[in-house]
Amino acid sequence: MRLFHVSDLHFGQEDREALDWFAGEVAEEKPDAVICTGDLTMRGTRREFAAAREWLKGLGVPMLVEPGNHDMPYYYNPIGRLLWPYRHYDALRAELSSELTFPDVEIVSLRTITRFQFRLDQSKGHVGGDRLEAALARVSLHMAKPLCLVACHHPLIEADTHSKASTHGGKRALAALARAGADAVLSGHVHDAFDKVVEIDGHAIRMIGAGTLSERVRTTAPGYNRLSWSGEDGLVVEPRSLT
Repeated sequence: MRLFHVSDLHFGQEDREALDWFAGEVAEEKPDAVICTGDLTMRGTRREFAAAREWLKGLGVPMLVEPGNHDMPYYYNPIGRLLWPYRHYDALRAELSSELTFPDVEIVSLRTITRFQFRLDQSKGHVGGDRLEAALARVSLHMAKPLCLVACHHPLIEADTHSKASTHGGKRALAALARAGADAVLSGHVHDAFDKVVEIDGHAIRMIGAGTLSERVRTTAPGYNRLSWSGEDGLVVEPRSLT
């Protein structure tokens, strides 16, 4: 089984060379699915979402698309941000994205963005109780499968990267997911890849982050993660970068 994990496309400030390279990788290897962990756009505009929709549709494979903090109306549109923050994302997801479930692998959504937080930096992560409970219920429902992955935008705890997620409720959520039987959490946001095992409350869970396919690089080149799963080798993660 092969999955491609990509994040932070940032249409509006996308890297066209990186996007073409990734699309070529998909066409050549034909993964079972693509998981995109948010920030499809730069400012959440209709035009940016239309460009993201066209590109994602062209990949021609099943996909799960999570929202990122850049996928809500930007701060200069406070009314739109408060009243209909997910309008463009929800339309895209209804057309292109679906729950990904396979005989041996389950991928569970966990939304880590919110329209408003009581702190200055609204770009950081937030895990609400209702969203966490919904994710935990789905993990528990499929706990008999050998592999359960959770997909969200923000790393639930810091992963020693240049950028920070500062996710409110993230440590609690990671511990709850580990207790429920989730094997790994896939995320983006920080624009650098990472892969680490965290011991929390007596349980081990893996945190896997993808880089970016935009011009907004941090310390590494644009890239994505190639995930493969088998009963013999388990989950193998190969970061790939445009060099």
